[in-house]
Parts: sequence; C-alpha cells; structure tokens
Amino acid sequence: MNSQNFTYLSVPTVNSPSKTVYFAAGWFTDKQNKAYKLAMDAIEKNPTIDRENSYVPLEHQYKGLRVDEHPELLEDKEWATATFNGDCLGIKSSDIFLCTYIPDEEDIGCGVELGLAKSLGKYIVLVIPDEDYGKPINLMSWGVADTAIKMSDLEVFDFNKPEYSFYEGAVY
Repeated sequence: MNSQNFTYLSVPTVNSPSKTVYFAAGWFTDKQNKAYKLAMDAIEKNPTIDRENSYVPLEHQYKGLRVDEHPELLEDKEWATATFNGDCLGIKSSDIFLCTYIPDEEDIGCGVELGLAKSLGKYIVLVIPDEDYGKPINLMSWGVADTAIKMSDLEVFDFNKPEYSFYEGAVY
C-alpha cells in the first residue's frame, strides 16, 4: 500500500455567526431619536449582528445627503425616488428586519417598511423602549412582527435563533 501525503485545508471556525439587519426607525422627534441612538448602541454591541454589512437607512441616503440634515430634500423627486429604492433594496438584501417601534409615535415610513419586509418573508423584530413596552400597538404592526422585545434586550438578543412570540400588550 502506497503512503500518500495529503494536505488538509484548515477551515476557520466562526464562534458566532452574525446576521445582517435592516434597521427601521423614525428620527423625527426627540423620543424617536433617543430610541434610535439606544438601538444603534445595542446593535453595535450585539455579536449576532453583522453591523458592518447591515443596512441603516440614514447611512444610505442618495448621494450621502441625509434628510434629517437637509429637510428640503423631501421636495426633490430624484433624491426621494433613489432613497426609497435604495431602502427597498436594503430590506430585500438583509437577513432580518429590525424596527424600533414607539407605540405613541408610529412612523408611517416604518409601517411601509414593515409591510414590505413581511411580503418578502423576512424575520421581523419590533424593538420597543422599555418604558413603552406593554402599551397598545397598532394591529397591523403587531400582526407582521414575529417577535417584540424590550430595548434593554436588544444587546443580547440572539438573531441566530429566531423565535416567534406574542407581544404582551394590547392592540388597537
């Protein structure tokens, strides 16, 4: 029997595979901005989120022009169309849809994004600020979500193990 030398490829092991997320959030009020910042901090710390390759709409607006810094862009059809189409592509290409949801301040843009994510079969996580968790939420937002978590749980939520759960609050 001939002895043969084989070279084995070493395949690196990944301790914690991570998912890309589309990060939907309003940023039009102080409360929305606070929730946005808390969620972004938690996303940065969550080892199951590939933050570098995730899609954050404020970071992907057409020609790098942010509507929160240039509200006049809302009247620019080229900017609006390109930004909308870019966001749709972000939803399509992300593994998971993550939405910061404030029951008292629903954002119509998030509602449209939630509907698109649901139609594409994305796993949908609503993240609700702790102080608002349990408040009634819109029936349609409740219906499309696969799970709803408190903001304080976002940093440790395991996006590699999606699960379905009911929101603990009522609907309207």
